[in-house]
Amino acid sequence: MTTPLTLLLVAVALCLVGVYLSWTAGRLDRLHTRIDATKAALDAQLLRRASVAQELATSGLLDPAASIVLYEAAHAARQAEEDQREVAESELSQALRAVFEAPEQVEAVRGAPGGEEAVHELAEAARRVPMARRFHNDAVRAARALRRHRKVRWFRLAGHAPFPLAVEMDDEPPPALTDRAPAA
Repeated sequence: MTTPLTLLLVAVALCLVGVYLSWTAGRLDRLHTRIDATKAALDAQLLRRASVAQELATSGLLDPAASIVLYEAAHAARQAEEDQREVAESELSQALRAVFEAPEQVEAVRGAPGGEEAVHELAEAARRVPMARRFHNDAVRAARALRRHRKVRWFRLAGHAPFPLAVEMDDEPPPALTDRAPAA
């Protein structure tokens, strides 16, 4: 024997649960969209850094050995497959630190014609990569935290979206390169 009031209460409770689940699914969808956007921004910054490093390596502003090291690392980073990208980008970071290890090396490049602009562009690109990676990893962390909740797993609110993965790589810019660059 169910009374109309009981049926009404059950219907209201089901509607509230449905609204809550819909809100959670929408939040998860927005997080996945944010992950896609931050991944695209990170890819753009990595491509910019590799392009600027390649331009600098071929400009004649560096000594031949440094040019070869930098060009090879930048080329490998630009051509890397998705599963090898983090390693290639880490190697580019290491090559940048090796080439611009001392402030004197940076000053020598700055002193050459066109060197000031090249160093500035590279410093900006090298500084933006860690920020873009941090934004991406923060978005991944938020989505993973939400996806670990039981309600998301039980009701399959994530759909068929792959579990988000953080980008882990060495992206530390050379201190000699970024210390003297003007702030953006």
